[in-house]
This record gives sequence, C-alpha cells and structure tokens, in this order.
Amino acid sequence: MAPGRPCAAGLVRFCQKLKRQKPLEESTMETSLQRCLSTLDLTLLGVGSIVGSGLYVLTGTVAKEITGPAVIVSFAVAAAASLMAALCYAEFGARVPRTGSAYLFTYVSVGELWAFLIGWNLVLEYLIAGAAVARAWSGYLDAMFDHRIQNFTEAHLGVWQVPFLARSPDWLAAGIILLASAFVSCGARVSSWLNHTLSTVSMVVILFIVVLGFILARSSNWGEGEGGFAPFGFSGIMSGTATCFYAFAGFDVIAASNEEARDPKRAVPLAIALSLGLAATAYILVSTVLTLMTPWHSLNPNSALADAFYQRGYGWAGYLVATGSICAMTTVQINCLFCLPRIVYAMAVDGLFFKAFAYVHPRTQVPLLGVLVFGALTALATLLLDLEALVQFLSIGTLLAYTFVAISVLVLRFQTASQSSSPSLAGSGPKAMEYNSFSDHLELVRTGQGPQPGRLRPALRPYLGFLDRASPGAAARWAICGLVVSAIALSCGLMLGNSVLRLPLWAYLLLLLCSGVAFLLSLLVLGAHQQQRLKDTFQMPLVPLIPALSIVLNFCLMLKLSYLTWVRFTIWLLMGLLVYFGYGIWHSKENWREPPGLVTAHYVAFPDGRLEETAQDPGRALAQGPGSP
Repeated sequence: MAPGRPCAAGLVRFCQKLKRQKPLEESTMETSLQRCLSTLDLTLLGVGSIVGSGLYVLTGTVAKEITGPAVIVSFAVAAAASLMAALCYAEFGARVPRTGSAYLFTYVSVGELWAFLIGWNLVLEYLIAGAAVARAWSGYLDAMFDHRIQNFTEAHLGVWQVPFLARSPDWLAAGIILLASAFVSCGARVSSWLNHTLSTVSMVVILFIVVLGFILARSSNWGEGEGGFAPFGFSGIMSGTATCFYAFAGFDVIAASNEEARDPKRAVPLAIALSLGLAATAYILVSTVLTLMTPWHSLNPNSALADAFYQRGYGWAGYLVATGSICAMTTVQINCLFCLPRIVYAMAVDGLFFKAFAYVHPRTQVPLLGVLVFGALTALATLLLDLEALVQFLSIGTLLAYTFVAISVLVLRFQTASQSSSPSLAGSGPKAMEYNSFSDHLELVRTGQGPQPGRLRPALRPYLGFLDRASPGAAARWAICGLVVSAIALSCGLMLGNSVLRLPLWAYLLLLLCSGVAFLLSLLVLGAHQQQRLKDTFQMPLVPLIPALSIVLNFCLMLKLSYLTWVRFTIWLLMGLLVYFGYGIWHSKENWREPPGLVTAHYVAFPDGRLEETAQDPGRALAQGPGSP
C-alpha cells in the first residue's frame, strides 16, 4: 500500500463525518416530551411570536422615516416574501415531527456540520431576541413611570462607559426573564395557557385600535396635501419591505414546537399558515388606521399608536395600547425562552451538544436544565450587555436559517431513490445492512411504477437524455449546487455591484447576465426532474421556484447588513466550530451507526412480482480483488 493511502482514507472518513445525515426514518412520533399542543395552541404560539413589539413600534418608524402611508404595501409585500420561507418550514414540519426547527431540517438533508452551525446560530438568535425584547419591555414600562427605575439605578450605580456593556444594569428586564423562565419550566401546558391569555388580550387591543382608528380616520391624510400615499416613491416602498420582512420572523417557533404537537402532519402547516395570515392582517390594518388617523410626518416613531390617539384627543386610549404592547412583548419573551432550550435539547439528543441538556424532567416533560441554564444566560446578557450592537445578529441568523431550510426542501424533493436507512446496530450480528431503498426500501427496476425522485421526467428523456448518463440524481444535485452559487452571485451583483464592488457598467451587466442565466438554467434542470410525492403530508407548491426565490431574497437581505455584523457573526461561527470539533463530532449519535463493515443489499422487484435480494460486502470484495471467485 502506498504511504499516502492511509492518510487519504482517514481524510475521506473525516469528510464523510462532516456531511453525514440524520436518517429521516428516525423522525417518528415517539418522544420524551409531551404531545399536548393543538392546532389552536400552535397558531397562538406563532401569532404571539410574530405580533410583538414590532406592531407597536415598527409601524410608526417605517411610516415616518421610510415609506409614508405606503407602509401598507411594504407589509403586504413582506408578508408575501415571508410566505415563501413559511411554506418551506411547513413542509418540513409536517414531514419531520421532531423538535429542532431549521437545525433538524438541515441535519436530515444537508449534513451534520452545517446542521450544527445552524443550531449554534439559532441558540444565539433566540438568546439575543429574548434579551432584546426584555429590554424593550422594561423600557416601555419604565417610560410609563417617567423613567424612575432607570434614574434610580444610574443614581446609585452610576453610568458605565465600558465597551460592549450597557449604560447601566437593567434589573427589571433580567427579572422578567427569570420569571418567564419559571413559567416555561412548568411545562408546555402552562406556557401554552399563559400564551393564550396574553395573546387574547393583545388581539383584543389590536381589534380596539383598528375599530376606533377607522372611526377617527381622515382620508385627507393620504392626500397630496400631506405628501401623497407614497411620498418616498418605489425605492422607499422596497426599503420599507426589507425592514418589514423581519416583523414576520417568528413562525419558526411552531416548527421548534413540533415534537409537542398532537398531530404535527396536519397542525404544523395549518398553524404556520394561520399565524402568518393573522399577523399580516394585523400589521396591514394597524398601519392603515395609523396613517389615516394622523399625518405620517407627525408620527412619533417611539410610540406611534399611543401618540396618534393622543393627538386626536383620546389620550386614555394610550393606556390600552401600552397594555397590549406589554402583553405582546411578554408573549415573544415566553416563546423565545420556550424554543431556545428545545433547540439545545435536539442538539444534545443527537450528541452534538453536551449530553446533560438532553435531560427531560419526568413530571413536567420539559428539558429542564436547558430552560434554567439558558434562562439564566439570557437574564445575564440582558442585565449587563449592550444589545443594540448585537440586535442585527437576529437578522442574519433568521435569514441564514431560512436559506438552509429552502435548500433542504430542494435536496429532499430531488433526492434519489437510493436513500440509506440506518437500522439499529444493536442487532444480532456484527455487520449492519445498508439498504439502497426506493419508497419503502424497494428499488423498482424495469417496472416504471410511480415517480422516481431525482430522475429525468420520462417525457423529456428523448430530448435531455444526456442528463441521465451520470449516476442517478447527479444532474439534480449539481443543479442545486449551481442554483445556490448563482443565487449568491446574482445577489452580490444586485446589492453590491455598484456600491461596494464598484464594477464598471459592462462588468456589472455581465455579472447579472451570467448569474441570471445560470440561475434560470439550474431551475430548468431541476424542473426537468421528478420529485418526491408523499400522500397525506403537506408539500409546498411550485417547487423548485418558491425555494429558489426565497434563497435569492435571503441572500439579498443578508448583503444589506453591515460588515461589522458579518465580522461578529464569523467570530461566533468560529466559536461554534471549536465546540463541534472539540465535542460534537466525537459524541455524535451518528458515530454509533458506523459499523466496521457494511453489507449493501438491493431489493429488486421484477414485473412478474418476484422479489430478489442481492447482497455485497464492499470490504470483502475489495480484499478479494477483481480476479477472486
């Protein structure tokens, strides 16, 4: 054997560990958690996560500074864009009834390393989101009492002038996080009941705002005398859409609660659709009445709704608005603390994170250690850190998760029939069986029965037969890779071509042309191949078009973020790689599925109904050589 051969073989095995996938067959209904959440529970969970402080703050900020009354259009377009990502989550949520959200979806389709990085990113995202909302909650309540709490703290502890630390510790925000963690630790039923109560109050307040707002509406506030409906033009509407897009982040909490849903195949897609629809309706109606009650240029961005009622002589309504705002922010707080330990729990169960976080309390059936530890970490971050510089992590984390879920949908839809299953290794023999399966572990040869995912459509084989000359599914896999690469190039051209890259006009147009053509060709190649079709399970329409558009949109929005956000994000990912290579890769549950030898078995169904099994031991065949009997 050549001296370099063992080293090369070890490198190959190491790379295979990085891209190994969690078997989809393992995603059953059996769980250590309690399946107690109905469709209504999941819907209110989603509504509570989406309709948070953004409804009470973001609407006024966007209307005053970016769009004017055309904020309505921005919210409508942003809702349609968010729907593309929501459909991807809905398909995976129905198909994989396990907790983990984007982390799990990436694990079963793309590979272990990317899944860990997505999970690591989600941990930071939920932690910062919980801390940021707690700070907003504290600030809103403190403002109602003339900032007495903040003044008292600064008077006795002074003002900090330390980088990355807050101006002063926020004891009220830290206290609300610890209180919310205590409720979450009591179980999914208690969290769901509290979310029901607060969401109901918030929706009643929203209904009050809409009804009274339409009564006080003045159509002249959209007239030319006030600057017209779209004073900032089309560019303002598009800029507002980019900002409003983040207002609809939060439906992934439903996917993270998948393992506690009674009927995830039906409840998860329906809850995602209903929550997004209700949130979009609320945002559009509230922004409508807000800009009709008061001229857009006279809005107070910090408290637009309360100030609008005050300007119309209904100052008492501001107290109701404040009540709704506090209830909405509390639901977001609870939902962040609800999801965060479940992401950590999913990673710990798979062996990629410390095993202690996989512990589930036998009575409350929640990952108790994760709730307590990460609740305390969130409270500590809220108490001490300057969160304004970290809030953009929420944007890049959300967009990256959306991107990988869209890619995962494409991978699973066009995955070839030879999908390896991983039977238990605790069986009777030292060798495991790796089945090259189609549907229920069968590969139908020469029968033409049913669609063959990843294979060229029969009607196109006479014209595009060259795409089938390689190994099965190779063309579809290359098309997915080409689509992602061309989407990145297209996004860079659209967002950075004139500003950062400073390309001459001919180079800018050439980049857009080449990347656009490559993107369309990748879409056409994917469209020419057959997809997986599952009965009794929700599958999103217009694949591969919708996931592809979602990928381009996500990349475009990520490129709008500041370079400091990318630097901080890179540092966080490097920290995650240290955790993965120091712990996760060695303790991964998938290590247990790698036996010393594999016997590859093929089941072949012939047209006459006979079923024949052929088996081959790759290691033994290699040892015998081509001339061995």
